[in-house]
Amino acid sequence: MAEGSNRREDPTFSPRMTMDTDPTAAITEFLTKCDDYQLFQLTKFYRDRLEQAIEEVVDGVSSLLTYERHFSGQEHRKVVDLVEKGNRTDSSKLLLSLVMEKGSPARRVMWESFVKMHHVVPKLDKILKEMQELGTDPEILSIAGHNCQDPDSLTILSVLIEAVQKKHKETLRGQTETLRVNTILIKEKVKIFQLVTLYTELTVISTVRDRTLVEHELLARGRDHEKWREKHLRRELEKIRTDQLFQSSFSRSGSLVQKMRSSFQRSSSGSSAAVNGVPGIGKTTMVQKIVYDWATGKIYPHFQFVFSFKFRDLNAINCRINLKNLILDLYPYFGNILGELWKNPERLLFIFDGLDEFKDSIDFGDNRRNTEADYMCTDPEDQCEVSEIVYSLIQHKLLPGCSVLVTSRPTALHLLEKAEISVWAEILGFVGEERKEYFNKFFEDQSVAAAVFKHVEENEILYTMCYNPSYCWILGLSLGPFFTQRDIKQQQIPKTITQLYSCYIYNILKNHGREIESPRDVLLTIGVMAFTGVSEKKIVFGNGDLIKYNLQPSQFLSGFMMELLERDDSAQSVVYTFPHLTIQEFIAALAQFLTPNPWDIRKLLNEAQNKEDGRFEIFLRFVVGLSSSQSARPLEELLGPFLHQTTCGVIDWVKEKVEGQIGNTESQAGKRDLLNTFHYLFESQNKTLAQATVGSVETLTFGHWDSRRALRLTPIDCTVLSHVIGLCDTIKHLNLEHCSIQSEGLQRLGPALHKCQVLSLQAIKLEDSGVKLLSAALRNPDCKIQKLGLEDVGLKNSCTKDLASALSTNQSLTVLNLGSNKLRDSGVKLLSAALRNPDCKIQELRLGANDLTASCTEDLSSALRTNQSLTVLNLGNNKLGDSGVKLLSAALRKPDCKIQELGLDDVGLTDSCTKDLSSALSTNRSLTVLNLGKNKLGDSGVKLLSAALRNPDCKIQKLGLDENFLTDSCSEDLSSALSTNRSLTVLNLNNNELGDSGVKLLFGALRNPDCKIQELDLECVGLTDSCTDDLVTALSTNRSLTVLNLRSNSFTDRSVPALRSLLQTCRSLERICLGGNQFRPNGKRNLESLRESRPGLSLTV
Repeated sequence: MAEGSNRREDPTFSPRMTMDTDPTAAITEFLTKCDDYQLFQLTKFYRDRLEQAIEEVVDGVSSLLTYERHFSGQEHRKVVDLVEKGNRTDSSKLLLSLVMEKGSPARRVMWESFVKMHHVVPKLDKILKEMQELGTDPEILSIAGHNCQDPDSLTILSVLIEAVQKKHKETLRGQTETLRVNTILIKEKVKIFQLVTLYTELTVISTVRDRTLVEHELLARGRDHEKWREKHLRRELEKIRTDQLFQSSFSRSGSLVQKMRSSFQRSSSGSSAAVNGVPGIGKTTMVQKIVYDWATGKIYPHFQFVFSFKFRDLNAINCRINLKNLILDLYPYFGNILGELWKNPERLLFIFDGLDEFKDSIDFGDNRRNTEADYMCTDPEDQCEVSEIVYSLIQHKLLPGCSVLVTSRPTALHLLEKAEISVWAEILGFVGEERKEYFNKFFEDQSVAAAVFKHVEENEILYTMCYNPSYCWILGLSLGPFFTQRDIKQQQIPKTITQLYSCYIYNILKNHGREIESPRDVLLTIGVMAFTGVSEKKIVFGNGDLIKYNLQPSQFLSGFMMELLERDDSAQSVVYTFPHLTIQEFIAALAQFLTPNPWDIRKLLNEAQNKEDGRFEIFLRFVVGLSSSQSARPLEELLGPFLHQTTCGVIDWVKEKVEGQIGNTESQAGKRDLLNTFHYLFESQNKTLAQATVGSVETLTFGHWDSRRALRLTPIDCTVLSHVIGLCDTIKHLNLEHCSIQSEGLQRLGPALHKCQVLSLQAIKLEDSGVKLLSAALRNPDCKIQKLGLEDVGLKNSCTKDLASALSTNQSLTVLNLGSNKLRDSGVKLLSAALRNPDCKIQELRLGANDLTASCTEDLSSALRTNQSLTVLNLGNNKLGDSGVKLLSAALRKPDCKIQELGLDDVGLTDSCTKDLSSALSTNRSLTVLNLGKNKLGDSGVKLLSAALRNPDCKIQKLGLDENFLTDSCSEDLSSALSTNRSLTVLNLNNNELGDSGVKLLFGALRNPDCKIQELDLECVGLTDSCTDDLVTALSTNRSLTVLNLRSNSFTDRSVPALRSLLQTCRSLERICLGGNQFRPNGKRNLESLRESRPGLSLTV
């Protein structure tokens, strides 16, 4: 590069970045070979993605550009000002605009900075890895060097085609410019809005989530939505606009050469895109907006024609048909010009909406379709099955070069796994302020919009539902009347999902009930059909279904179900679908309470719950919710009383489930079952039922030390859990370790936390805001928390002020684990002040791995001298050093110090501190457990400690000296100490180079009848067959040793006879570990056979 050779050293970008000092060679070489114009085109190609990618480091990039004198100080200040105001999106856009204006030298510096920082910016890393795959391929340079040409300049359209295109755009604009929104009012069943007025942009991500669903897809996606929303907030997700689905760098197939050719030139390869989303998320409306935007010239100018189909309509075609007639049936004005369009397939876009509703199966993994002509459709005028036309278009067998967009629910996404899909995307739904924007557009009266949104925002269950536009629609319809009618009391406003849907159906009945002689019977019949649909995963019903269930289209029915025209080969046919899947599930649940001839409801519920794909999960919640009088009462006013027998059966079923699941939470599936049952309890709002089932529960376990066995809880789950705990007197243990609840989840649990005696919150990233919530619980005068686990939760020193305040007043907390955080010295100083408070009751405090140094030990020592309750202190894995431990040793010598257990493993000790430590051990009357493992005490240090152990006043019972660079030189002193010490029972010497000679001396001590050692750890200390005779001799008379660890030494089969003799004669030995040695299979079997003669012996070989 022209200016690269004389460049000064790069400045430090920013404290927030870690620079990669070894840029990827392939990318660097590639950028070097780009001329100025090629680099311009490359930047232009990736610009949309770069705007997102550099948001987190935009200030650092700007600093470098300023340092290299491409930006002025004023320009840099403008970029940084936007960052400081929290507007990183505009900041990154400004930076890229400035760079594009500055010219090639600025662009080169910018790309070089990207190479250096890509390892710490995930989105940037993703872009550069795509380029790295290309390396120095010269073809990309020639592609980037060509001018982008207007596709219209490449083909002179005939007057006829221009006229048809104009007609087609007018037709599509007319079909898509308005949005029909169903209401529940008799006089105004449908409201018509301008699409651009009501449409709210959805967040679409260029990422595909796990397609394996073990829950109801709305629950699974709702559960994932919180996780993905967090990623959005951390700016790790790449958002993709609808105008980027084709011919963009988001494509996941083809080389970068192909992708850039597609972007800069008129590509003949075509591409297929798949957009998925749960029911009601807005797939069809998004398709409508895409078609409208194309018809009005806003997007995709390179497509000459767009053809949009719904799989729901295609279901009516039950004969062979060709693509030409498929189009002419919808758009007859194309006449005979389609033949001309086939000549330029790259200018055609086909949209297929709702793959999950297609009645025929399309198997993209079927090799026959790829190899046999009978299974492919290659001519747009050949007669084929509809499924073959769709397959061949997506796979580029038919009109190769055209583009295809397919939408689907997650449940049908697996059908596309082996399809030739270039871009995968998912509609994430509403994020952040998008929810509020929806309600502002839904209600004309903004005061009503504000009141409804405020109620929704304050109700965690309802608010979390709002990621889905259909839920927002139901909420708007159901809650609106409560804020427009003055005679309705606030307590009547729905708070649970069942209450919300009950209100929704109540309003329909109120408006349409008079038109039907027996609304209860009609509703029951519809409910039976709905239940069959849920069972069979069917959401679209035809006239044949209505006839089967003796239903007739009516105004009442239409208020329930939308009428849609479905094309048939001879005439239009009407199909019916519920406004949303959850409404179908609610009606199915309601039917269980309306039937005059009840079936075994408990059997039905068990069968529904046993469906592993979770299709009945929402249905089950509704059934239990309707067993509550609060949800049932409004409907009973219009439908008559619910069947009492069914209500009792549902309540008994819930009791049975809780009793069976409460102690069965070892597996993740068991945890999920219990959580689902808690959701049932929440929906029931039946306090008597909840107290009868969980009121006496002692332990609730949703977490686990192994994150794979923990259950991730959403904020909704936490709301439900808080409700259940609130109905209990006391919870002995609530385990949420690795449950990913974050501070938002903890906030929802807040009102119930003080009821838990043991609270395990390890590894859930609460951070400071979460600790403030916990501190408030600890200050609650009714707080029962005795043990609190906060290991590895992202705490910093800024949170300790609140925590220290709580510790100073709390009267219940005795055990606090704060390990693996970043409290640092300043945080521990505040905690030490709390420990000095006479009201502090902490007995056990764990501060391991908290970036502590010797600077905090003076405050800690002061606390140890005065605190009368603290008996266990773990300071391991910190950089205390000798100077820090000397201060602690001084505190240990004080007669008021009550410490019984002290963890000083891996704190940077050498033999320099052992004199002070030995003095403390000789005088201290309380310390019984001392862990000094993973330090560098060496032989000289252990000799001093051994002198302390020989002191009759020393009370040490357990001593850890593993990994301390010990050799046989210290063994004589240690052996002397073991022979005389009356208290030491556990000694850990593993991972030291003691060897046979050193251990023989220790074995000699074991022969001494005064030796009290019960557990001896000699793993990996360099033992061989030479020491086994001494071992047998020593233990033949020893009566105290019960546990012996000899793993990972060098014993061979030669030691087997001696070891067998040892195990037969030393009857006190309960456990011996011999794994990791050099026994052959026969030797192992010989040893293992002793288990028969020593049934109580634990032996591992």
